[in-house]
Amino acid sequence: MFIEASLFTYTAGIVAIGMLIWDTVEVGRNDATNIVNAVFGARVMKRKMAVRIAGLAVIIGAWASSPVMETARKGIFDPMAATITTNDALAIYLGVYLTDTVLLYSFSAFGMPISTTAGLVFSLLGGGLVLGGFDAVHWNKSGVVIVAIICSIISSGAFGFMVQRIFRGVIGKDCENQEKVKLHGPWIAGALLTGLGYFILIKGMKNVAFVKTIRSFTLDELGVPFVLLALWCVLSIIIWAVLQLGGEKFNRHLFSSLAVIGMIAIAIAFGQNDLANCASPGVASYMILRHGELAPEIDVPSWLLLISGLLLALGMTTRNAQRVTRAAVNTGSQGDIVRLYAPNWCIRIASLFAPKPQPEEALAPKPEIAPSKKLQHYDALRAAVITSVSASVIAFASGMGLPVSTTYVSFAAVVSTGWADKIFQRGDAKLKLGRAIWVVTCWFLSALLAALLTGFCSYMITVLGTIGIIVCLIINLTTRWFMKRKSDQQEERMQQEATERRQKLVGDSTQSEQMLFASETDSSEM
Repeated sequence: MFIEASLFTYTAGIVAIGMLIWDTVEVGRNDATNIVNAVFGARVMKRKMAVRIAGLAVIIGAWASSPVMETARKGIFDPMAATITTNDALAIYLGVYLTDTVLLYSFSAFGMPISTTAGLVFSLLGGGLVLGGFDAVHWNKSGVVIVAIICSIISSGAFGFMVQRIFRGVIGKDCENQEKVKLHGPWIAGALLTGLGYFILIKGMKNVAFVKTIRSFTLDELGVPFVLLALWCVLSIIIWAVLQLGGEKFNRHLFSSLAVIGMIAIAIAFGQNDLANCASPGVASYMILRHGELAPEIDVPSWLLLISGLLLALGMTTRNAQRVTRAAVNTGSQGDIVRLYAPNWCIRIASLFAPKPQPEEALAPKPEIAPSKKLQHYDALRAAVITSVSASVIAFASGMGLPVSTTYVSFAAVVSTGWADKIFQRGDAKLKLGRAIWVVTCWFLSALLAALLTGFCSYMITVLGTIGIIVCLIINLTTRWFMKRKSDQQEERMQQEATERRQKLVGDSTQSEQMLFASETDSSEM
């Protein structure tokens, strides 16, 4: 039973519900694709299979997520403020969607991973500030969110560098070496699985009843340090026994299995915790349309959670999602020539930090062509470290009650583990580092754009009513068309530039045959 409402209310509510579908697909297209980067980059499995497994985990996570959803995500925006009317709230939520859908699509088209968490937070901040004034925004909470995001990037980078350098030092360049895997594999795998176990208990499945029970008599009762140390010891012993009994096959696939487990754990957590980033504005709009009022939290039926999970998984299979995956993997690739874009100013800054080319000093194994005839951007050991470090940092921050971004943490782990492996000693080092600088710049740029554009759209809708909705929709779709055209042109230009760099770098056919080029082996990621 819907309330009696004006044309504006019905139009805004219906459009917001429709854009909920679009935004959920866009979140899957940009954010969820980062889940498969480690597994795909190491060629543990094909991207299509990795997306299917991760997509199923995302669906499970979304279905098992909390049925209570925040309408003011992360406490940034106060929809109950006296200065916010029902129409203002609808305008803000619709402005969030009009902004986030085009931002996510545009960045995805250019292969740029950005955070849906940060996008939603700053969109609500911009819309709330414009229509509700300073009293509608919780500024202390906003500061905490910004600091947490920055600290999570630094922590993931530092932690990833140290862990990768230590593990690489003991395992060496061959992570399938039988003797070294038997000697060091148990304690390394035990440590990585301990991080994943902590991640699952704290973040991944925190809303599941039996997980809450486990937490109550382990972490809450005995303390986090003791439980983690005991878990590390037990897992190390179990893995040692498995390696002794399983033989060569288990030894060879130890780290690749850990990478897959980490991917599944992060995917479940993503479905559980990030679903509200794309669903809460639309669900809140629906509740206004249905009941004529807005509450800070609302109940969401399980069937809607399941459908949202399916839409997230659908977005992971799209063409733009492949661009995000490829670009993130290439940034941390040990291949020589990569197909990437970075502005000249980013490359100039990168040249100040890029080490002198000394290929023989690289700690990473030599680039190889996997059985799938694709370049192996990094080995299974590094893939396992990326997923485990990402999960551990997210879990720690969540345990402290701090919101962090899966995208930011995962990307920082990819770049930092590559730096630990000294992959920037050869090939397109300046371009890779320049791309990393450009990605980080766009993280802050996207947050600023989200706040400004949402404020603009919300104001337009409030002033012009239904006409304002139509005008903003036209701007949204026009921008989408323009970005698609420009991104397709950039894809062709990047491929041409990579070919030219190869011709310039390689002087003779003999040297050419000894070098591997990610720009050629990743042309068809699926």
